[in-house]
Amino acid sequence: MVPKDEEEPTKEGEGLSAFKDADPNSKDWKNRQRTMIFSSRGVTSTHQILIKDIHNLIANTKIENRMPPKNVKAILDDICFERSCNNFMYFEAHKHQDLFMWLAKSPAGPSMKFEIKDIHTSNELKLQGNCLKYSRPFLSFDASFDKMAHLKLMKEMFVQVFNTPKNHPKSKPFIDHVISFNYLAEEGSVYFRVYQVVNEFETLFTEKCDVEKLVLIEIGPRMKFVPIKMLDGTLSGESLWQNDKFITPNKVRSKAMG
Repeated sequence: MVPKDEEEPTKEGEGLSAFKDADPNSKDWKNRQRTMIFSSRGVTSTHQILIKDIHNLIANTKIENRMPPKNVKAILDDICFERSCNNFMYFEAHKHQDLFMWLAKSPAGPSMKFEIKDIHTSNELKLQGNCLKYSRPFLSFDASFDKMAHLKLMKEMFVQVFNTPKNHPKSKPFIDHVISFNYLAEEGSVYFRVYQVVNEFETLFTEKCDVEKLVLIEIGPRMKFVPIKMLDGTLSGESLWQNDKFITPNKVRSKAMG
């Protein structure tokens, strides 16, 4: 459970250094991942708060205005090129109530589409925890992500998009929170959670604290990703994987109405 970086190894005798860069004087920024965040027209106020929460979690993100409904793929790739971004998150709203998310590498792909359900923003949860804005996170994945090919690809996409590179200009040289991805096979869904790392007294965790007594406090946002499909291009291309069990929100509502 470590960030994907070119971290230098910890020297013996230095004690706990997991929450600071091994070489704080190093200014080398090797992992040049940048992510653009887009949203379509029709997103609700809750969706807007969620998007802002995600932007505040990840230092190497930029936000663009809402996208027009036509020629989305070409516009996304053009803006990513102009803003020097090689990843993007595209939040697509349907009927002012359903929210879908595309994760993609621009411009060559691949891309993945998810339905986002059970959304709870940081303000809505009113949780006690808090983390330093743009501090670097641990990314935590359960063992399921190493068992199936489509989950391995999904894990790599999550790492590319949600990880904050070491020495990014906006990032802080501390790791004080965890972004957790847990796959529930019975549902075929990924549960997204964010936790602050604190000591046993629920105060700031430092190098002098006992790592065996660290505590995780949920800080939000909280949501569930339902994977729909994976394509080899950006929002298009050959299908790499399809969720045959996925039922659209419209069909779910139609069945509920009888």
